[in-house]
Amino acid sequence: MRAHLAVGRVYRRCGCRDQQRHQLGTHCPRLTTEPDHGTWTFALELPPATHGGHNRTVRRGGFPTEGDARDALRRYQAGRRLGVSVDPNQTVAEYLTTWLAAKKLTLKPTTWVRYRDYVTKDLIPALGSVRLDDLAYEHLLAYARAQLAAGRGRPTVWHILATLSSALGEAKRTHRLPANVARPTIIHRPHSEERTIWTVAQVVTFLQYCRAVDPKFADLIELIVCTGLRKGEALALHWHDVLLHPALIYVRWTLSAIDNNQLSMTTPKTQASRQWVALSPRARQLLLRLRKEADRTTLDGFVFHHDDGSPLHPEYVLNHFHQIARAAGLPDCTVHDLRHFAVTTALDEGVEMTIVSKTARHSTYSTTANIYAHLTRKAAHQAVDAIAHALKREERRRNRRRRTRGTAGSQPTQHQTGYRRAA
Repeated sequence: MRAHLAVGRVYRRCGCRDQQRHQLGTHCPRLTTEPDHGTWTFALELPPATHGGHNRTVRRGGFPTEGDARDALRRYQAGRRLGVSVDPNQTVAEYLTTWLAAKKLTLKPTTWVRYRDYVTKDLIPALGSVRLDDLAYEHLLAYARAQLAAGRGRPTVWHILATLSSALGEAKRTHRLPANVARPTIIHRPHSEERTIWTVAQVVTFLQYCRAVDPKFADLIELIVCTGLRKGEALALHWHDVLLHPALIYVRWTLSAIDNNQLSMTTPKTQASRQWVALSPRARQLLLRLRKEADRTTLDGFVFHHDDGSPLHPEYVLNHFHQIARAAGLPDCTVHDLRHFAVTTALDEGVEMTIVSKTARHSTYSTTANIYAHLTRKAAHQAVDAIAHALKREERRRNRRRRTRGTAGSQPTQHQTGYRRAA
């Protein structure tokens, strides 16, 4: 009835009780005569957690077949080899707390803070008491419905569940769990909202107004517009990353605010983002002027900074941008939308998307195509107009041929139609 592995054992037991109401466990006589009676359990002897301590036995039961119990035992053993907690009584809160601590070593600080908030403020209060092995799709479905009913936005709920899916996906990869119950997703990824991209005229209006009220800030915005830099990349730009004679700048860092407070210099968004960016004559002249105006104490520091040389805070830049845009009478737009303006304008001016994709430093060409194809109305009209022109050109060619042959108005021949008429 018992089957032993090199480490651990698998056996069958039941919940029957004797006359004194004592559970029979593995001693029930029905286990020897009824193959379907009871369920399967695995047990594993673990070494002492501390020197001089006692061995520990971990048991997990309720498996319908011996094979299921053996698979669970193998997963448990594999998890231990990978350093993963495999306590069957581990709760979702305990697992997420451990996972979050490990992720702090690999994630960008801003990403980790976002994960931390979703875990501590949403997932643990709602699901933390559930045993990790018992977490089911139904738990997540009920959570999503409750959040939406309480007025939470679908994008927010999606991001919370996506964070949980990332954690459970790691549990599956390390054999802690047999499956990721957050897949398939409860809520489909929300569609990106239609962005308001300023026109060239509106950008010029902003720059002219801003140059009159805050010339230094106008320089920052103009460089973003001319290069398509992300806000954090422009704020992290140092003078030793600026090469004026080859007319290039190197993007090596991005400036972020953790919890909207602590500034942090981190690597760019993707590996492809860590690359050089070409400077137009306009952008080069802007940086050349700033270089000549720069104080000697800041020549090795940030290109854009406060009077004391410290970097501009991302939140200050965003708020100041909105304030000036409203004063200039312009529609709502974000600083990041200026990057979209740069890419969209290049596409509208006829630059090939492959070149624009490299300039924007997207990780793949499809990223550019998926994000910006719907923004370039001019390019979209060119595509459908090209189809119409091709059809019209062929119709004109055929009409000219018919007039030349003197067959205008006659019935098409077998050669012209491409099929044999029915007899």
